[in-house]
Amino acid sequence: MSSEDSSRPADAPASTPADTWDEPLKLTDPKAMRALAHPVRMELLDLIGVAGTLTATQASELIGESPANCAFHLRTLAKYGFVTEAGGGRGRERPWTRTRRTISISSTQQDNPQSAVAASALGSVYFERWVERARRVFGSHDRLPGWERATQMSRSAVFMTAEETVEVGREIQAIIDRYRGRERDVSQRPADGMPVEVSFFISPLTEFSGVKSTGESQDIS
Repeated sequence: MSSEDSSRPADAPASTPADTWDEPLKLTDPKAMRALAHPVRMELLDLIGVAGTLTATQASELIGESPANCAFHLRTLAKYGFVTEAGGGRGRERPWTRTRRTISISSTQQDNPQSAVAASALGSVYFERWVERARRVFGSHDRLPGWERATQMSRSAVFMTAEETVEVGREIQAIIDRYRGRERDVSQRPADGMPVEVSFFISPLTEFSGVKSTGESQDIS
């Protein structure tokens, strides 16, 4: 799985290599995964992805944590390569930016059991975070004015092969990628635009895998 991904802001520092920005940061260190699983650090990564750069003081005002606590969590994120200093400022006024657009988490592609367990746990934390955010939005009758019809969800069940399912995921991602330039270049953002989260889940309905087209149960043991 991949975490929430954020395109490089227009004012990202030159110290973030352009040739690695689009390469997913593949997590294999269980310590890094456990560090990222902290809710404040996840929140900080979200904010930096939207703002481009963020200081501990600015983060404090946005999430209600103390500047000292935000500074600590930002340094921890930097220790494991999730963020880096954007240049300028001192102490809690130093701006930070993300090092990569995407963080890749896979529990099935790890070299040791500890990493696999940590990846699975982190993936679960991200999943619950996405679901809870969706629950808040769709569980409320309040809608942002002008965005009532734009806030939507849907579910489809279709018959596909594994290869076709992979291709559908790629096609959906390609549609989203059309708008990435707006995140990298703030000047491209429409005046009435705002961050929009797009989450989709694609998986086989395994509970029906033993059912024939006639409706009879099939012995797959």
